[in-house]
Parts: sequence; C-alpha cells; structure tokens
Amino acid sequence: MSRLKIKTAARVLSLVLAMFIAAAWAVPYVETAVVMADVNQPDITITPLDEIHCSSYCVYDYTVDEIILEQQSHNRIYPASMTKIMTFQLGLDYLDSDAYVTCSQNAIESVASDSTMMYLCVGEEIKVSELYYGLMLPSGNDAANVIGESVINALFENYPAGGEVGPDGINAQYFIDLYGLPAEEIVANYPLSAFAELMTLRARNIGCTGTHFSNAHGYHSDDHYTTAFDLCLMMANGTRNPDFCTVISSPTHIFQATNCHPEDAWSTVRNTNQILMDPWMCSKTAEGEDTHIAAFIGGKTGTTSVAGTGMTTYSVNENGHELMIAVCGIPYEESTNQTRYVTSAVAYGNLACWNTDPVSVIPGTLGDYQRFNWTADEYPQLDSVIGPFDAVGQLPAVAAPDGEHGETPEETLVPGETAGEVIIGDAGEPEVASVEDNTALGGFFETKVGKFISLNPGVSVFIAVLILTIIVLVAILVMRSIKYSRPKRHKSSVRQYQGRGPNGPTFQ
Repeated sequence: MSRLKIKTAARVLSLVLAMFIAAAWAVPYVETAVVMADVNQPDITITPLDEIHCSSYCVYDYTVDEIILEQQSHNRIYPASMTKIMTFQLGLDYLDSDAYVTCSQNAIESVASDSTMMYLCVGEEIKVSELYYGLMLPSGNDAANVIGESVINALFENYPAGGEVGPDGINAQYFIDLYGLPAEEIVANYPLSAFAELMTLRARNIGCTGTHFSNAHGYHSDDHYTTAFDLCLMMANGTRNPDFCTVISSPTHIFQATNCHPEDAWSTVRNTNQILMDPWMCSKTAEGEDTHIAAFIGGKTGTTSVAGTGMTTYSVNENGHELMIAVCGIPYEESTNQTRYVTSAVAYGNLACWNTDPVSVIPGTLGDYQRFNWTADEYPQLDSVIGPFDAVGQLPAVAAPDGEHGETPEETLVPGETAGEVIIGDAGEPEVASVEDNTALGGFFETKVGKFISLNPGVSVFIAVLILTIIVLVAILVMRSIKYSRPKRHKSSVRQYQGRGPNGPTFQ
C-alpha cells in the first residue's frame, strides 16, 4: 500500500474516532440535562403565624366545636364580600337551584359602580345555580342582589302570613310586623332590605352574637359588621350542604347562554381564592413542619378599602376534623399579601388541630384531593376527583408502592356528623388519565434504551444517523483496503506488428 493510501486510511480512521468521541460526549450531556431539569411546583417559605398583619383571625374546629387558635376573634370587623357566605346558604335553603329567575331593574341598578360584578342585565333570565357561581367565584354584587330578591319572593310565596314557617322559623308575618306594611309593598319596594334582615336572623339562629347585615353583598356600610368567629360559624353552617362545597371548591366556571347572552361561554370566571389553585402551600409551616392538612375545600374572599382584605376557608385535617379559618382586616395596602397570610393561618391551624388529636383517619396527602398543581411530595395516590369523605366510614383505596391497587382500608368512623357530606367537585365518573399503549413493542419502552429514546427523540435520531454514517464509512474503508491489498497481475507488454521481414516477422 502506497504512502498516499496509508494517509487516506489514517484520515478516515481519525474522522471515525472523532465522531465516536463526539457521540460519547453529547449523549451523557443531554441525558444529564434532562435528569437535572426541575419543573415541579417549588418549595416556598410561608409567613410565620406571628407575622400575619391582620386585625383578627380565628381557627375553629367544627368537629369538636372549639376555637383552637385565635387573635381577637370576637372583635367587630367589616366582612366585605365574605358576607356572601351567608347570601349563598340562604339561597340554597329557599330557592330551587334548577329554577330560573329574572333580574330586576332594582337588583341590577342598586349595585355601586365600583363593585365586583357577574355582569347580569336587567330582564335577564338566568338559572339559580349560575347565580351561585357568579356570587362566589368573581364575587358578583349583582348576583348577590338577584339572589336576595329571589329569596324574599320565595319566602313570601311559600311561607305566607298565617301559614307554616320556613327554614329560619318565620313566615311572611315576621316582615309584616317588622315593617308595618302589607306583604305586597314589602316584596315590591323593600326586598333587599328584608333580605338583610333575614341574613341577620339566620346569623342569630346559628349562634352568631356579633353580626349585623345591611346588604346582600358586603359593600361597605358602618352598620354591616361581624367577627372572625361568627364568619367561621357561617362557613360551618354553609358546608353542611354539598352544593355549597361544590361551588367554593371550583377554580373556574363557564356560564351558560341566557336571553341576554345568547352564546354559551359568554363569560368564564376564576375563583378569587388563590389558595384553591395551589393548596400545597398549606402543607408545611414556615419551619418546615408537616401540617397534616388532608384537603383544602375552598373559601370566600372579601376586600374593600375600609375593611381591608381577608378570607374565610374550609379545610379537613388528616385526623378527620373539619376546620373553619377566618382571617380578617389585613390592611388594604397589604392586600397583595392576602394569600400569604391566610395560607399561614390555615397551615398553623391544621398543625394545632393535629396536635390535639394525632390520629390518622384520612389516607393520602393534600395532593390526593386536588386536581392539579401538586408538588413532588404531594403527588396524588388516590382518585383526585373523590373528596376526602365520599361517605362516612368509606375511605378511598390507597395505591400500593408497586403501582398496583391496594386493598380498601377497613371502615373507619370519622369524627363529626357532617363530615360525610363533604365532596370536592363532582363525584361522578372518575377522570382516567390517557396512557399510551406500548404493549405492542414488547415492553421496549420500559428498558433503559427505550426510556432514553422516549425522553430524547431528537438526540436519538442524531445518534442513529451518526452510527449509520460510521458504519458506512467503515464499510467503505474495509472495501477499499481489500481492493488495494490484492496482488496485481503484470500484463505483458504488447508489441505492434510491423510486417514480415527477410528474417521473419518484425515487431516494434
């Protein structure tokens, strides 16, 4: 083999070696980058309990009827839109959720221009259940007025003077005596005022001693007030109705078409309760201690320039206790800290509850009862659609470590009579995640190589092309080496015939 051929072969081998080195460098680099990527919800540090800036807070254990943490919980505060906790439960008790009502001019035009709105129209015919979402998610003051008027109309129609009494132990005669006016005039001219009186009566009936309402929505009035403890009682009373829990646990809602809004999805609203989006924030204290919160069901916010901001929430502890937690009077200039401060109260409140009764009743973690936004250690092992108490004593099955379904735990009695009614969302057909079927590949994607290919398709194609190129180059090199290594046959030189001379044939 000549020197030129040897140099050519050396160059080809050098190129092949360089490509192998490049592949060996690139693969672990890309694989490491994928492994190191972190897109989970981040760990955060919540505000310590003693750093919450608010006028009052209350952690009420509804299961044992006891305040377990509080700061001036019986002091008077302005509730702002947390008022709607009461408006909602009165609507549920007096109205048919599937019925339709008509929005009056008085209900719509009585709302201040700077109010939060559902954006109803005068004369709009709307389903009552839609009003509940408009009331509790975007905190619509117009929805509150329509509900208030509808409740008074229903009360006077279903519980007339001299007839049977309604859920609050009264009939129309109560308002006739209060106003000294005929029933027709009260319904026509004073329905919202009558509804505020009914709200105050309900508050007294459930044990609230520091509450007086003057409207259905919480727009500021000096005569419209309550306390953190009373708000907890109102929330506890509301959660006895599963429909109440369904609405307050909803992150968003899409409205159906009406006569004023002829297209479905004319409005899509988001819950003003930000903790509902990332409830895992409540799972640890500022010191990193597990709070043993099992489920954050929901709550209601409230904000005005005078009241400041706050929230009343409903959560369930791992020990089965139901907690109502109200944080009130966060200064208006600190309204952006609402989520931080309320999260802290919920976290420390659940820890305090656990410390009073450290017995695990509800399986799983907070992530098992939420539908999205889990941290790595809160990833659900249970059906995330079913609530923590689908039925008293009937707990969901916990997935076994190997991914197979474990056995259903034995029936356990959950403290608290009302706990069995708690359902997060619609407990209908469970949502089944779409899983790609790779059985036809004989389990190839379960191997290390298969997993790498599925995670790095672009790099896998590059490597495949690189390997194919190397194989082709090596094949060419081998073929050329074989060709030039064969012994050459020396051809005899052919002489040209010049004809016959005197001494015989002559060749040149």
